[in-house]
Amino acid sequence: MLEKQFYTNLFKGSFNNLPIQVKFWDGTTRNYGQGLPVIKITFKKVIPVHEVLKSASLALGEAYMRGDILVTSDKYQRPLEVLLTAAYESVNSFMRNKKFIHLTKFQSHTEKADKEDIQAHYDLGNEFYKLWLDPTMTYSCAYFAQPDDTLEQAQINKVHHILQKLHPQPGKTLLDIGCGWGTLMLTATREYGLKTVGITLSQEQYNYVNDIIHREHLEDQAQVLLCDYRELKHAPFDYITSVGMFEHVGKEELGKYFKDVANYLVDDGVALIHGITRQQGGATNAWLTKYIFPGGYVPGLVENIKHIEAAGLQVFDLESLRRHYQKTVEIWDDNFNAKREQIERMANDSLEQTMSGYKFARMWDLYLQACAASFGSGNIDVIQYLLTKGASGKNLPMTRDYMLH
Repeated sequence: MLEKQFYTNLFKGSFNNLPIQVKFWDGTTRNYGQGLPVIKITFKKVIPVHEVLKSASLALGEAYMRGDILVTSDKYQRPLEVLLTAAYESVNSFMRNKKFIHLTKFQSHTEKADKEDIQAHYDLGNEFYKLWLDPTMTYSCAYFAQPDDTLEQAQINKVHHILQKLHPQPGKTLLDIGCGWGTLMLTATREYGLKTVGITLSQEQYNYVNDIIHREHLEDQAQVLLCDYRELKHAPFDYITSVGMFEHVGKEELGKYFKDVANYLVDDGVALIHGITRQQGGATNAWLTKYIFPGGYVPGLVENIKHIEAAGLQVFDLESLRRHYQKTVEIWDDNFNAKREQIERMANDSLEQTMSGYKFARMWDLYLQACAASFGSGNIDVIQYLLTKGASGKNLPMTRDYMLH
């Protein structure tokens, strides 16, 4: 009885008047919000109150993974996204109540720890990511220049959007910190005439990019390194790009990250840093840290600007792509669920997970829908920082027009 009362109080006012129905473990139901319920939450068993009080995101996230909590709807394709968006938007939500928001423990960001963290996420296998990413194998926010752009087109748009902001000149050099599967650095090589170096800590990504470089005979123009960005020994670069990288370096290493960006740039060089940023200030999430991004930390906008200033860099342009990332993640989740049975089999057979394929698939579906909700509600953002080493935009055109052509 006390547990049911706890959950009744927990959900009351949490969903911004979104009409939902909660079915408890004893078969009783309760409606919240106004109108006929459009989403149903089913508790298969009791989730101990002390676990929720210790960390709501971790306790409820793990219960969802196990199938102890189900979220269904006849109206919405992604009901969890709708539910979490409403929770983020409600000022009375348990997701915004200090009683339920807990910081995670100190996270180590030694080079060894960072390598292990990156490989835990990105070395699940290229075949896994191929199932639900687009053919460019780009695992970051796309840029939908037109409403009907496919995900592949939008990812190509993003790469050009980034490179055009640099105003690159053929023959000059570019460093891509956290190069992923190489789409950006290889596009810069093939289409912009730049000499590029990409670095990654993922063995799978390194192998993938290296194979392309050798297959296309780009050895004189492009190089991929399996190393930590802090170990780089190359001469300064004219341009630097870093997409979806600083979220991995941790709060304690963020200042050094921007100083390294500055150190790797020539004087008056240009950097485009693209990353998930929280306009309300930096934050971690216990469930996300444990299951998806070990060591992850989303920095705040003001926090980043302070580090940029301290590194001797200046801001020339900022652009929010929050809505673009929401749409990107929604498409990923649709793609993921279209291949869900195959992913479950893959997880059972070859991904060497410590959990069943069923649990693994629910974990990733939760991650993708929760990300879409977080972007959709403005809980997190993704921002492109166009930076110069020296006076802002010294060698860049006077207006933004050049970025779009």
